[in-house]
Amino acid sequence: MRCMKSSSVPGWLSWTGQVVSWLVILGVGALFAVALLVPRLAGATPYVIETGSMTPKLPPGTLVVVKPVAPEQIAPGDVITYQIKSGDPTVVTHRVIDQGVDMTGQVRWHTQGDANDAADEGWVLPQQVKGREWYAVPYVGYVTSFVTGQQRGVLIAVVVLGLLGYAANQFRGSLKERRAKTETVETS
Repeated sequence: MRCMKSSSVPGWLSWTGQVVSWLVILGVGALFAVALLVPRLAGATPYVIETGSMTPKLPPGTLVVVKPVAPEQIAPGDVITYQIKSGDPTVVTHRVIDQGVDMTGQVRWHTQGDANDAADEGWVLPQQVKGREWYAVPYVGYVTSFVTGQQRGVLIAVVVLGLLGYAANQFRGSLKERRAKTETVETS
């Protein structure tokens, strides 16, 4: 008969710790899926709202994911992300407040931030539009704005590997506990 060493951590506390650990792992995984995986698979692009011009619906730090759409699918009331000047990488995310057609028959839009008192200057042309809002997640943008480009890819890989290692360690620990309990029951 083997003598089993009793654990100093009560069973309910250990179980609660494992549940919390799994919830954190699943939460972080869901966050990465919403922020990075889903947009890439769907051909969308994530952007971070950096100013208060779209509050209260899209406060600073909101991750807004936009999908490219045909110009005829954009209407007043839609939130679009567009280049301030065609070819300039700087973008703005504002609401379409008016739609018009120029003399050549090309559609164009007037935009305005929800919190702004005045409309944006000039018209937005189709070639400036990056996409229409698909979904937005408040405050997730703060996390993604700290790292950029290649750093983001490395950080994601490190976090994913770390979480998988942690999950494997937790799983292995619970298997050891089950085996120990089974051995204790069998020897009794």
